[in-house]
Amino acid sequence: MSSSTTASPAYRIQTARMVLRCWEPADAPLLKAAIDANLDHLRPWMPWAQGEPTDLQAKIELLRRFRGEFDLDRDYVYGVFSPSEREVLGSTGLHTRLGEDALEIGYWIRADQINRGLATEAAAALTRVAFEVNRIRRVEIHNDPVNVRSAAVPRKLGFSHEATLPDDAVTGDGQPRDTMIWTLLFKDYGDSAAAVAAIEAFDALGRRIL
Repeated sequence: MSSSTTASPAYRIQTARMVLRCWEPADAPLLKAAIDANLDHLRPWMPWAQGEPTDLQAKIELLRRFRGEFDLDRDYVYGVFSPSEREVLGSTGLHTRLGEDALEIGYWIRADQINRGLATEAAAALTRVAFEVNRIRRVEIHNDPVNVRSAAVPRKLGFSHEATLPDDAVTGDGQPRDTMIWTLLFKDYGDSAAAVAAIEAFDALGRRIL
């Protein structure tokens, strides 16, 4: 965990078209429905999708783990919900695996919602939260170079393409693949498209913090 991580992370974030919030075990049926309906869409990019579908109890246990890690400031995984919160549109997160003073944004959006800019909207929201709530110095987005939709997200938000690492990860079916590294530093954040994203963020008690 980064020493600069705030004691009151954003548990709920509202954007123009979605709600991003900490997963709850009760969301398991919605998550299962979204994953099961999108396996062909997810498997080329997400190694974890190779183990799907899993049953409802497995989803409950997964979301219990997500919630526990969130509460302990170990990792921040968010569900991406429709404004009514009756449908899961995808998932995103601020991941702590980069070490001190940095967070990595990951995301997936269900197939019937792509090409609407939702991944960009979610990533912009989390970029603001990372810098203004978690108060870190660097945000990264990593993607498979073949996934041009994913690469378009950091480019639109003003991230810089820092490097492409050869054979740094694996494809959905376990084959070696390159990884594009996109970076935005706090000193450059104010001039980025993410800085003007219209969002509201709330802590665990529902108090507005952004």
